[in-house]
Formats: sequence, structure tokens, C-alpha cells
Amino acid sequence: MPENIEIKARAKDFSRQCQLAQQASGSSGEIILQEDTFFDVARGRLKLRILSASQGELIYYERIDVAVPRKSEYYVAQSSTPKSLETVLCATLHVRGTVKKRRTLYKAGQTRIHMDEVEGLGCFIELEVVLERGQDEAEGMRIAREFMDRLEIAEEDLLAQAYVDLLMSATDSKIRDSKFEIRD
Repeated sequence: MPENIEIKARAKDFSRQCQLAQQASGSSGEIILQEDTFFDVARGRLKLRILSASQGELIYYERIDVAVPRKSEYYVAQSSTPKSLETVLCATLHVRGTVKKRRTLYKAGQTRIHMDEVEGLGCFIELEVVLERGQDEAEGMRIAREFMDRLEIAEEDLLAQAYVDLLMSATDSKIRDSKFEIRD
């Protein structure tokens, strides 16, 4: 399985951190609108990412949910018919949730910097240090920490969960916190 070292963090100053990402990559980034539908599976996570009517990706990944740089192993299958694939997946698997986001992607060497605006959650930063075949995991961790420093990401900003988990927690909190009025 391909591997990367990744982090997810809540953005403290999204505008400034976008500027820092732009400086680190030497580019203005690529804006990508994404809709990720997550499905319940026996282990790991499975999501269908729809990028357009004719472009999608089925992504399976495994990683531990800890708020530190961590290894992620993944497979990606491209699809030119993502809505058809979604129909099949929805008919056979339980849908865990859907995440919609506007991502600005910056590439800096082997590191992918994602500046994400997630519907219903806010602004986040993800780093993915794509490990080269045979590259030591410790080297990827070192690179991730260097980019954390460059993008002013503090340890307390790091998150353990996937966006879908954060959305589900937010939904559960809203349900618990809401007041219900019983009418006769």
C-alpha cells in the first residue's frame, strides 16, 4: 500500500496560513471542490470523492486516530463515472456521512498542503508527506514537523479525527443541545 505521513489541524489564522502555504510551494495553489461520501466498512475508512460529473476517486485508507503526525496507508481508484459508482456503493453499504469542502492544494516537494474550508465545520490544514518507496517513516515525520513550523501549526491545533467524524460529533451535539417542545 502507498504510505504518507499526515496531520490535520484546525487553522488559527486561515488567511495567513494560506499565504505561508503559498510561499512554501512557490505557487498560488489549485482550488478543488470535493464531496466525500464515507461508507461503513469492517476496518479503515472508505470514501468516494466526487470532483465533477466525470471525475471521482474511491479511496480506502487506514490510520490511527491520534493528534500527532501519523502514518496513513491508502489505495486510490480513479472513476470517470462517480455518480454510478455512488449508486452501487449506496445500495450495498451504509453511508456514514458526507463532507463537502473547498480545498486549495499546494505542493511543496513531496508534501501536499491542503487548505480546507469544510462546510459546517470551518477552516483546517492537512499535510500529507507522500513517502517514496523505501523512505523511512521517521524522515516523513521530520518533514511533517518542519512544515508544521513553517505554517505556524502548534501541537494543540492538531486533530485526531477525520472530517466526517467531526461532523458526526457536531451533529450529535446539536441534537443533544436542542430543546424539543411537545405539542398536544
